[in-house]
Amino acid sequence: MDEYIDILNANGKPTGKSALKSVIHQKGYYHNTAHVWFYTNDGEILLSQRSAKKLICPLLWDVSVAGHVDAGETIKQAAIRETKEEIGLKVHESDLHKIGVFECFQSYENGIVDNEFHHTFISELNVSVDELIPQPDEVEALKLVSPHDFKNHIDNINTKNNHFVASNKPYYETVLQKILQTIA
Repeated sequence: MDEYIDILNANGKPTGKSALKSVIHQKGYYHNTAHVWFYTNDGEILLSQRSAKKLICPLLWDVSVAGHVDAGETIKQAAIRETKEEIGLKVHESDLHKIGVFECFQSYENGIVDNEFHHTFISELNVSVDELIPQPDEVEALKLVSPHDFKNHIDNINTKNNHFVASNKPYYETVLQKILQTIA
C-alpha cells in the first residue's frame, strides 16, 4: 500500500509536507515510524519474522510490530493501528510505554533510501502467541524468545547464522536493556 507520510527535516521536525511512501523512500525524505516491542510477564520477547515479500531484509527477525506513521496520524495512533494490522492485537495508548526515538538512516541496493525516526514503545503481551494473527504481507512468523536468546542473537548479528537486521545492533541492545529494566 502506498500511503501518504509526513515529511520531516533532518532533526525530526515536521516540514508541513507529505508524500507517498514510494516517493519518501525514493527521495530519502526523513519520516516517522512506530515500533512496538511486546514482552511477557516472565520476560520473553515477541519477535516477528519479516515477510518474504518485504523489499528490505526479508525473512529476518525483528521488532514485534513496526510501521510508517501516516500523514496526520499521531505516533501512538500509528502504533495502535499497526499492532492491529500486523498481529491482530488491540492495544490502547495506556499500554504503550515509550523508550525513545532512534535514528535509522540507510540506503539499500534496491534503491530504497530509508531515513526513519523509530518512535519505540514496549508493551506487555497479555495473550498467547497462538491468539495473534500475522498479516501475511508483513509477517512471516511470530515467536517468543528469552532475554538470553535475544542477547545471543544480538551477539551473533554478523555471522552466517544471522537472525536480526545487522545494522540495528545498538537499537536491539537498548530495547533489551529497557525490557529487562521494566520486568526487574
